[in-house]
Amino acid sequence: MQVETDIGHTGVVGFLKGAKPGPTVMLRADMDALPVTEKVDVPFKSTIVTKYMGEDVGVMHACGHDTHVAMLMGTAEVLAAVKNQLHGNIMFVFQPAEEGAPEGEEGGAELMLKQGIFKKYKPEVAFGLHIMSSLNSGQIGYRSGPIMASADTFDITVNGKQTHGSAPWNGVDPIPAAAQIVTGVNHIVSRQIDITKEPAIVSFGKIDGGVRDNIIPDSVNMIGTIRNFDMDNREQIFDKIKTTATHIAMASGTKADVKINKGYPVTINNPALTAQMLPTLRDVAGKDVAGKDNVIEVPKLTASEDFSFYAQEVPGLFIFLGATPVGQDASKAAYNHSPYFYVDESSFKVGTKALSQLAVDYLAMKSK
Repeated sequence: MQVETDIGHTGVVGFLKGAKPGPTVMLRADMDALPVTEKVDVPFKSTIVTKYMGEDVGVMHACGHDTHVAMLMGTAEVLAAVKNQLHGNIMFVFQPAEEGAPEGEEGGAELMLKQGIFKKYKPEVAFGLHIMSSLNSGQIGYRSGPIMASADTFDITVNGKQTHGSAPWNGVDPIPAAAQIVTGVNHIVSRQIDITKEPAIVSFGKIDGGVRDNIIPDSVNMIGTIRNFDMDNREQIFDKIKTTATHIAMASGTKADVKINKGYPVTINNPALTAQMLPTLRDVAGKDVAGKDNVIEVPKLTASEDFSFYAQEVPGLFIFLGATPVGQDASKAAYNHSPYFYVDESSFKVGTKALSQLAVDYLAMKSK
């Protein structure tokens, strides 16, 4: 296998050339840990402590990215053993920084693409998976079309003129302007966006202004998140946040500086590819002991994924893999990013088989 390292800082790409001519299939795993102190009682519990944003924090694979690496490594072993039978090639992508690059740095899928991995290896399709505690071991969750939301942030600073709180007319108060902006922006999704297309969310996460009860401050800063499932709606929301904030500020005699920070696009499963590979997933997962199909159509998830960047370049299929032991209520299991997040390792077999079979079956279909 051809192996290339140090892509996107610490990323790795393995390229397996099959013995027979055919296209290239990309398989992807991410490998971030998180600033979370692990509280699960397992022999390999993380005890590492490091600095994050100036504070001492634990380090835990609280989103299961270590399991993604394990499964893709297993898939690489499986497929390397049968490369003489492959009608094409496999591209194994081990990607850092899906949870976001360090402040001031580039990273993740976007940087790996920027550094030319698709131009070099030219995959025709991309497959990825994510372990999820909300499904039981053995289950695979899928959805055609939008499956995970875009994730963007906004930063609004309302600038006024500081004065004594007893005489607001001697200055320009940014606080009521900021309050009106919150109300106005919250009306964008409910009144100005066609949410019959796809749902959307705009949420303020922090408002900061002033230091004392009798001082009207110079400025108020507000930050928040934008989540949505339609790329056209996404651009409309950006424009309307800017328009709403600047016009309300102007009417109040203040000035609003609005910054929209684009994050991850909508993760969209290509409908044709999803339909094409659904029989493979059903063959891999089979049925549970009650005879129910282990492949489940799941609702949209308002979390985001930078697999979306790959799926903008080529048709993509991103699936969820159950991690909660059979017999336990997955709806009550500690969710991803929790210090109690737990993965049933028996699920790795299903995940490894799913990735392997998706690649083999796609190449076989293309060879006919």
